Amino acid sequence: MSKAYLVLDDGRIFEGKSWAAPGRTFGEAVFQTGMTGYQETLTDPSYHRQVVVMTSPHIGNTGVNSTDNESKKIWVAGFVVRNPSTLTSNWRSEKDLEAELIDQNIVGIQGIDTRALTRHLRDRGAMRVGIFSGEELSKEEMVVEVRKTSQMSGAYLSEDVSTKETYIVPAIGEKKFTVAALDLGIKGATPRALAQRGVEVHVMPYNSTLEQIMAISPDGVFLSNGPGDPSTMNDVVDLVRDILLDQIPIFGICFGHQILGRALGFETYKLQFGHRGINQPVIDKRTGKVEITAHNHGFAIKAPTEGTFNTVFGAGEVTHLGLNDGVVEGLQLLERGAFSVQYHPEAAAGPHDAAYLFDRFIELMLRYPRAKVAI
Repeated sequence: MSKAYLVLDDGRIFEGKSWAAPGRTFGEAVFQTGMTGYQETLTDPSYHRQVVVMTSPHIGNTGVNSTDNESKKIWVAGFVVRNPSTLTSNWRSEKDLEAELIDQNIVGIQGIDTRALTRHLRDRGAMRVGIFSGEELSKEEMVVEVRKTSQMSGAYLSEDVSTKETYIVPAIGEKKFTVAALDLGIKGATPRALAQRGVEVHVMPYNSTLEQIMAISPDGVFLSNGPGDPSTMNDVVDLVRDILLDQIPIFGICFGHQILGRALGFETYKLQFGHRGINQPVIDKRTGKVEITAHNHGFAIKAPTEGTFNTVFGAGEVTHLGLNDGVVEGLQLLERGAFSVQYHPEAAAGPHDAAYLFDRFIELMLRYPRAKVAI
């Protein structure tokens, strides 16, 4: 097993061993705090162009299977683990994790101190990174190669991950609603969650027009998760404003939450190291209830967290806050059917504390079809 190096753009280097596919890869270094759900992480389009560091030391115990994928491929730019499992033991397992990574040419590294790396990223922030194995470069040359790569700020990535053509996920049982889901990097669990509630979901390309959306006579519009910098999404922000003017109920999550926030006139900003994992505490300001939630985002919305705020679409309020750092995790309009959350109510690997948000969307469409509402 050959040596491999993880090289950060601030010059720090971690030496480990080659794992998964050999070669070199580049991306943004981020850490993911979940102890389970690594397969859902790997196949989540929101991780496009990110090198994911797993803080849990043992990864790969349950192998991989074709059922738990969130999309058709692995999206992470690279995968960093401390101790990959040498044994796969699960009745649902169909393949060894490393074998799947090799088949999809995902470069990885094992045997480094992922705790030290995570602490470094917490102190210095998410940054550009490279993984090198089987290379003849000096350490100085590897740092130079990393610094040549682009940053996540300003990245326009929806085109890379979005569907090219609309496809339909049929309702399970009686069809009750039709929803247009704008694919900014959607996970498979989202249309499934809606379909289980009687929704026929039309998953549409990120650059769909208002006319194309209106052609299916939607009862609601869903804004999906996805990668990249929300400040680059001006066309989608303009589309969301048109949807708000037509008073079609909107539900956004993660990237979709940031897009809705920008449509309401708020700025977004890059977090120091983001929120990624399945153990993030969020409080619902209206009820005082704390939810343990799944996150994957590196940007957030600047919005007033006390009282209400005014927009061209009427009054609104911040509904949820992250308890670790006070980041805005949810907002709603009080006079129109639009709300969003920064986290993932559809988290297939869990937790499922926030699954009720899909029911809130259903109730909104049921009670107030394309009309002014208060949620």
